[in-house]
Amino acid sequence: MEIERKFTVKKLPDGLEDFPFRLIEQAYLNTDPVVRVRRDNEDYYLTYKGSGLMAREEYNLPLTRASYEHLRAKADGAVISKKRYLIPCPPYTIELDVFDAPFSPLVIAEVEFPSLEEASAFLAPDWFDKDVTQDPAYHNSNLSRQA
Repeated sequence: MEIERKFTVKKLPDGLEDFPFRLIEQAYLNTDPVVRVRRDNEDYYLTYKGSGLMAREEYNLPLTRASYEHLRAKADGAVISKKRYLIPCPPYTIELDVFDAPFSPLVIAEVEFPSLEEASAFLAPDWFDKDVTQDPAYHNSNLSRQA
């Protein structure tokens, strides 16, 4: 089960380049239910996501690079590329996604939680802006169809 909240940001945090990051590319084979392939640095996955906004099922299966590239070519919509910064926010980690074209200058902050109670009680840092958790337009699967 994935439990996360998503936010737009007012401004990028100071010292962003000092935080670790990953380069992510993902493509959607289906959007209802969500079936995607993802390259995360040099790791490759096939992911299934169930329905829901703040909480939903998620299953990841490893792929080889060749399998990823084969499936990526079959994707519907735009391939999403982004740089994901990992920013400590104890006891959580903020995953700050800075999207490449055609989605730039979009920046989304995501925070994952072990429970719905913790997700509901989370106090966002002051550099966060709008809580878009309940807005399906900010799901990457929907973004991929809008480019």
